[in-house]
Amino acid sequence: MKNECKTIVISDVHLGTKGSKAKELVRFLKQYKCKNLILNGDIIDGWQLRKSGKWKRKHTRFFTRILKMIEDEGTKVTYIRGNHDDFLDQILPFKMGNLNIARDMTYESNGKKYYIVHGDIFDSITSQFKWIAKLGDIGYTFLLWLNRQYNYRRLKKGLPYYSLSQKIKGKVKRAVKYIDDYESQLASMARYKGCDGIICGHIHQPANKQIDGVHYLNSGDWVESMTALIEDKNGEWSLVYYSDSDQKKEKDKKDNEDDKTIDLKDYFQKTNFSPNTEVG
Repeated sequence: MKNECKTIVISDVHLGTKGSKAKELVRFLKQYKCKNLILNGDIIDGWQLRKSGKWKRKHTRFFTRILKMIEDEGTKVTYIRGNHDDFLDQILPFKMGNLNIARDMTYESNGKKYYIVHGDIFDSITSQFKWIAKLGDIGYTFLLWLNRQYNYRRLKKGLPYYSLSQKIKGKVKRAVKYIDDYESQLASMARYKGCDGIICGHIHQPANKQIDGVHYLNSGDWVESMTALIEDKNGEWSLVYYSDSDQKKEKDKKDNEDDKTIDLKDYFQKTNFSPNTEVG
């Protein structure tokens, strides 16, 4: 029996990178039936794919899951463009059936209005100086590598997932100040737009709190935190953490296949699909 809810918001999956928890995200989504699914940016990591990223079967399975939600459950899916999937600028705005791709959106529910945006436009480094942002990615990539090694050892000991990288960031004063400034900026933007709250991602820092009378919601990520925002039938929002222990450590039969790398050129040829295909 699936858990029913009104809306699910996820962001920062970074498909195409080693750290992407696509497999866990698919398992998470299978537990729910929702009316709305909002993919709030950086779902695909175009930056990494252009460099040395690898597309794996588990990344494709994520989109297969999304299509099943649209076709079988009538879920309305909105994909908000982030900074790592800025290649979407070429097709914006896009709408086909229950799939919509946009830069941002306003969401109204239960008498309240929320401004939904990935959040990179409030980050002067990523929006104006991409080369500096990519340089910063080197240190962040190392942090994620350390996180993977740490959790690999925890898993062997039968211990649950723990975000070491989040813990480290929480101890660094500069990171804490950056997060505080970012959150304040977005709360101000929501107020400027006449909204009761704001829903964002980008900084991989999940949150559900009030900032000067504005409801600030950050969906976190599926690289470190494995979190999502869920709106129940009554319009109440909650921050949900995924844990492997919730799945009773069941091994998916497709796990080994999921980690195989796909040549995207071959994939497009086999499916008779071209990135330039027109949608009627």
